[in-house]
Amino acid sequence: MSDAWLRALVALPFGLAIGSFMTVVIARVPAKESLWHPRSRCPRCDVEIRNRDNIPILGWILLRGRCHACGEPISVEYPLTEAATALLVSAAAYTYDRIWIAIMVAALLSLMPAISVIDIRHKTIPNRITYPAAIGFAVYILMARAFDGGTDVTRAVLGMLAYGGGLFVIAIISRGMGMGDAKLAVVIGMVFGSIGLRYVGVAAAGAIVLGGLGGIVALAIGRGRKAKIPFGPYMAAGAVVAAFWGAQIADWYLRTFTGTGA
Repeated sequence: MSDAWLRALVALPFGLAIGSFMTVVIARVPAKESLWHPRSRCPRCDVEIRNRDNIPILGWILLRGRCHACGEPISVEYPLTEAATALLVSAAAYTYDRIWIAIMVAALLSLMPAISVIDIRHKTIPNRITYPAAIGFAVYILMARAFDGGTDVTRAVLGMLAYGGGLFVIAIISRGMGMGDAKLAVVIGMVFGSIGLRYVGVAAAGAIVLGGLGGIVALAIGRGRKAKIPFGPYMAAGAVVAAFWGAQIADWYLRTFTGTGA
C-alpha cells in the first residue's frame, strides 16, 4: 500500500467524525443554539439519540433511516453529509503529502458541505462559522510556518485580500452578493494563498464559472432574474476544484494563454 493510500485510510474515520459534527452545525448554528448542549435528539419526538445510533453513516443504516423511538424518517441528509465530509478529508490526506498542509486543506474542505447546505437552506453563511475559521486558520498558518510546514504567510495575506477583498467590493456595490460570501472568500483565500496563489485563482474562477452555469440553469427552470441564488455552494465547489486540480488547471491556463507554466 502506498503512503498516499495509507494517509487516506487513516484520515477516513476522522472525516466521518467531523462529518457527524457538521450535521450538528447544520442544524444548530442557523438556529443560534449551542453546539454542545443538549445532546442530539430526534427533532420530532425529542428522544435522545442513543450512542450506538450516533455512529456516522452506520447508525442511519442500522436504523433503516428511522428514529428508534417514534419511527419517523431520519433525513438522508445526515449520512450524505457525513460521507461527503469524510471523502473530502480523506482525499485531502491522499493528495497532500506534507502533513501540515494536508491537515489544513482537509479542515477547510470539511466545512464546505455544511456551509453549502446552510446557504441553500437559509440563504446565509453564518459568522459563527467564518469568524472562528478565519482566526483558527490564521493561527495555524503561522504555526505551520514556524515549524517549516510549507505555508507562506505573505501569500496567505495576498490570497485573503485578493479573493475576500474582491468579493467585499462586489458585496458593497451589488445586491446579489452577501457579506457572508465575502467572509468565506477571506477564509478560502487565506488557506489556499498560503500554499500558492494559483490555487486562489482557480478557486475564485471555479466559483464564478460554476455560479454562472447555476444561474443559467436557474433561469432555464423558471427562476426570476431577481431570485436570490446562494453563492456559497459554488464557492465551496470552487474550493474543492482548487484543492485537487488547482495546480494542473493553473499550469494548463498559463501554457495555453501565456506560453508559460510548469
